Amino acid sequence: MRINNSNDRRIFARIRKSLPIRILAAGQDEEYKAETVDISAHGIGIESKEKLSPQTRLEMWLELPENRGPFYTRGEVVWSRALSDTNKQRSGIRLEKAELIGLAPILWR
Repeated sequence: MRINNSNDRRIFARIRKSLPIRILAAGQDEEYKAETVDISAHGIGIESKEKLSPQTRLEMWLELPENRGPFYTRGEVVWSRALSDTNKQRSGIRLEKAELIGLAPILWR
């Protein structure tokens, strides 16, 4: 599943998965909702209406399939860019720990 690209420095494969995720940025009091685009053991790609600046620390609650409840994790925004022809942003988030590796059997479904 790993993409063979000389510019791709990822160690873990990405799973294309659309799941709801709630996000709280450091220093903010209000959560907002986003959607995952892809997930790996070390990172999450998301789309949101909010602009996230690189190096912003986040707390996140990933809504797992089959009513398994939210999965809490933390991370930092690595990059963010506007999506053309929409009012959404696409962001890449590096997770604080490789916590999602144990969720692979759930996410592959």
